[in-house]
Amino acid sequence: MPLPSHRMTTQDWVLLVLLSVLWGGSFLFVGLAIRELPPLVIVLARVWIAAIALLALHRLLQGPLPRDRRSWESFAVMAFINNVIPFSLFTYGQTMVTGGLAAVINATTPFFALSILALGGEERFELRKVFGFIIGVFGVAVIKGFTLLDQGTQSLGILLCLAASASYGLASLWAKKRLMRIPPLTIATGQLSCSAVYMTVIAFVFDTPSLLFGASTLTWLAILGLALLSTALAYIVYFRLVTHAGPANAQLVTMLIPVSAILMGYALLSETLEGREIVGAAIIISALAIIDGRVLRLFGQRQNAAG
Repeated sequence: MPLPSHRMTTQDWVLLVLLSVLWGGSFLFVGLAIRELPPLVIVLARVWIAAIALLALHRLLQGPLPRDRRSWESFAVMAFINNVIPFSLFTYGQTMVTGGLAAVINATTPFFALSILALGGEERFELRKVFGFIIGVFGVAVIKGFTLLDQGTQSLGILLCLAASASYGLASLWAKKRLMRIPPLTIATGQLSCSAVYMTVIAFVFDTPSLLFGASTLTWLAILGLALLSTALAYIVYFRLVTHAGPANAQLVTMLIPVSAILMGYALLSETLEGREIVGAAIIISALAIIDGRVLRLFGQRQNAAG
């Protein structure tokens, strides 16, 4: 039986752009917080604040969380591969590479997701999508100026970010197999609750959570933005995308994140917007249009009508 191929609706694309802004901001927030706090402490605060916010929201809107064993087993695995591992690796990575470079590396996630989902028999390897992904990565390389792998002292940071992206790709397969019938708010709340438990143990064993009490106001604002906007709200949007458009399409957001990060830097930090960044953003948008397929179908219909 052929596997279904999810199509992106206009609402899905709006959510994708919103998600790119929320997750693009996470690299800015981490970059601010990492000046004062170690990575594991940042991740601990991130997941705890996000979990508390979503627990209150879930209780208000949907009542108590499910109590069955299968749901919590699914949440526990998702928490580890979609929160604990990638959050920690990206935060550690940002001690060695810039947030912009980390966002660029994060754009490899769709390749990991597509490959893992295809190997797991959950998605089709469509030539159009593969071609679109290749063009998208080329656009990311243009934005970065083709300097991703020439940073000798940053090699470990790059590898950590790549490993985080691979973990996100693996989470796509798990979400497709175990979470598709669970409401998006419940998925986000359940996995972040499990992540808070994991990070409590990890942070107290390997770091010093009490450092949070001495953090500055700016650092706390960054942590709150990271937890409430780039985690709690972002995961609600993300899992809605997963359930409506499929996990592979939802991972397209990682191609937009570098664009969002550059635009936010330009608008909020008065950073210069270079010509190659504009060109790279245009290439990425073109790649997303190819992956979506509607523009190509419309062009084909017009060609047939003209013929």
